[in-house]
Amino acid sequence: MKKYSIAFILFLLTVSSLAQVADPITEQKESEGRSLSLSQLLDSARLNNIEMRNARRSIETAQFQRKEAFTKYFPNISGTGMWFNANRGMAKTNINPSEVIPESLTPMLAQMFPPEALAALANPVSITMMKNGTIAGINAVQPVFAGGQIINGNKLAKIGEEAACLQLELSENEVEKTVEQYFWQIVSLQEKIKTIQAVEAMLNSLHKDVDVAVRAGVAMRNDLLQVELRQNEIESQKLKLNNGISIVRMLLAQYCGLSETDFTLGYSTETTSPVPLKQDHQQALLVTPEYQLLGKQVEAAALQKKMTVGQYLPTVAVGAGYNYHNLMENNRTFAMIFATVSVPISDWWGGSHAIKRKKMEYMKAVDEQQDKSELLKIRMQNAWNSVNESYQLLQIAHRSIEQAEENLRLNRDYYKAGTIKMSDLLEAQLLYQQSFDKCTDAWVDYQNRLLEYKQSVGQ
Repeated sequence: MKKYSIAFILFLLTVSSLAQVADPITEQKESEGRSLSLSQLLDSARLNNIEMRNARRSIETAQFQRKEAFTKYFPNISGTGMWFNANRGMAKTNINPSEVIPESLTPMLAQMFPPEALAALANPVSITMMKNGTIAGINAVQPVFAGGQIINGNKLAKIGEEAACLQLELSENEVEKTVEQYFWQIVSLQEKIKTIQAVEAMLNSLHKDVDVAVRAGVAMRNDLLQVELRQNEIESQKLKLNNGISIVRMLLAQYCGLSETDFTLGYSTETTSPVPLKQDHQQALLVTPEYQLLGKQVEAAALQKKMTVGQYLPTVAVGAGYNYHNLMENNRTFAMIFATVSVPISDWWGGSHAIKRKKMEYMKAVDEQQDKSELLKIRMQNAWNSVNESYQLLQIAHRSIEQAEENLRLNRDYYKAGTIKMSDLLEAQLLYQQSFDKCTDAWVDYQNRLLEYKQSVGQ
């Protein structure tokens, strides 16, 4: 009679408690603080995350580099100016008047000049020029042929800009992956809090009824102590979960550039999300940013080889200038046009080795593209396998909940019949809680695997 009374009380208690336990994977309700959805957090991270900012700055840097390379198509205009004052003239010569005056003029000069002046004409005269002066000019030089360096340099700058855009896409994928990991980690902890709250309500009701039974002398005090120990364990788990939620929420806020940390997560889940259709991995490879970036590296290596060849080809340029000087003690201005041809001769000795080195780098880039392309396809297949595996584990977790419910029901009946102890009933309740937690973990893992597969195929 005593065992039957205790079992009857626990039967009523368990029925009422089970009615309060709900599937932990449900829609999050707004409690305190602003409610943010996953898309809102992703938008904030794309705008404020440091990695995304630096990726956008890299694009701007590449754009400026492309614009800088474009200016090489236009004439190079330069102005020069110089003033100097030397300690002696830069040009000096001696003139002997007696050597330049014809002998036929000697009688005429004798009649015109006194003898002292005629004697002075026999002595050499020193003349110096350009002791000081000013030189100025402005010139414009238009390259006509530079070995393809200007054209290939512009193509290389454009590839650099395209590569920076691909890097931005890769950074966005990494940011999206990190945000979702934080997001679903918080969701997992919150759902486990819900499960603990339901278990806590069950234990509180159980403790109340067992305490009444102990006071009435129809139950053993050991049963009450076992319930209290289980309550302490639940309280400890709840404390750790709350601390974990607080820390991960702070990490998520910092990563997304949010000033607030008391926000809640708004989400709606379906535990029976279907497995996505498998993509053609060979076709998907062509649209992935990783593969496109490998292609840009090959193009850049080819252009760098051409530019190295161009450095050892002749260069041709034409120009025009306007100049001024006063080197001869009078102002002088003049304009001119000119053409220049520069032919490297001795540089071809070292240049031939430089060209071969660039050719090796190009072949290395081609091999790297082929090797990493195979690895990307392997990553796609592995991600697909992980999606299927996580989906199957999720289905197993759902079945485990049903089995845990049945196990709890049977243990309740066994306890009512007096064939098991309180510890057996509490263990069944623990398995019931763990089944919900494993289901939550399986669902969160499935969401992460889905994202990894979508990113691997360039979606």
